[in-house]
Amino acid sequence: MIRILHAADLHLDSPFAVMPPEKAAKRREEQREVLTRLVRECAARSCDLLLLSGDLFDSDEVYRDTTDLLCRLLGQCPAKVFIAPGNHDFWSPASVYATVRWPENVHIFQSEEITAVHLDQVTVYGAAFTGPHASGLLHGFRAAQDGLPSVMVIHGELSDREGLYNSISVADVAASRLDYLALGHIHEDSLRSVGGTTVGIPGCAMGRGFDETGEKGAFYVELDSAGCRVQPVALGAKQYLRMQVEVHGDPMADIAASIPADAKQLICRLTLTGDCPTPDLEALHRSFDGSFDTLQIVDHTLPPRELWEGAGEDSLKGLFLQRLQAIYDRSDDEDKRTVALAARLGRDLMEGREVRAE
Repeated sequence: MIRILHAADLHLDSPFAVMPPEKAAKRREEQREVLTRLVRECAARSCDLLLLSGDLFDSDEVYRDTTDLLCRLLGQCPAKVFIAPGNHDFWSPASVYATVRWPENVHIFQSEEITAVHLDQVTVYGAAFTGPHASGLLHGFRAAQDGLPSVMVIHGELSDREGLYNSISVADVAASRLDYLALGHIHEDSLRSVGGTTVGIPGCAMGRGFDETGEKGAFYVELDSAGCRVQPVALGAKQYLRMQVEVHGDPMADIAASIPADAKQLICRLTLTGDCPTPDLEALHRSFDGSFDTLQIVDHTLPPRELWEGAGEDSLKGLFLQRLQAIYDRSDDEDKRTVALAARLGRDLMEGREVRAE
């Protein structure tokens, strides 16, 4: 039986540009911790192969600390390691793949032409992006019929539409005669059988934003004469969470009652909804930031009817509020938030109050 650990899209040394510098540095360190867990998982499961399907790095700007750790960890890994560079970290003579001295158990594919590495129990095929775009790398490929299981590690997406990132058609997969096709590029995990080939996409190993919520990880694959079996493996990275809380008279109490038990491991975007006076976001953030790894608060509350107090009075403020109230009453919820914000800001300006728009 061949045991495989398959991961993709680690995007090591991502800039995390929307975060403060100290938070961004912390997230990059957490990426390295995920890498450490990946190699430990490979050893604990006695894997024969570790397949990394591209975008191991986020760009060609890689910290020396990262490559030092990566080479040390991969060198300690008991499995053979195969890397297929992707669109973010494509192979070139100037890339980190060509300029770092890699351990002997690491094989990096360097060409868009599919090549094979023949091991005692399995044949491993692969190819590389050699620029930010690639297409049709699997087209016309057939695995050799040598009696050994065949796997391929490559960066690309399973799609019958032409694309910039090595779109791989169902027909090409079905004709490939591969036992397992290890893909990367798509950050959501999926598993599919195409003809006699199992196509595995483990998704990204660690979320990097609120478009990558939930638990992330890798795939553990067992391959033998009975077939191919795949199971997800969590790598313990902190998770992104979008959470919505309806607040009313006491936002502090409403939020406190909604905090999940594992909040310390969550990077949370908390959206406030409901009908209440304008929440003090700074005070709420001070109170709850320590409950989460990282917290953002977004105010989508609707104001109580007191907002319109004075509407219709014979004054500039009264006429302004009357006009906006009429628009508010015929708007849907999303537009109501915008109109209410305009009314609140306009009223506060006319009353000489300090104005802050969230």
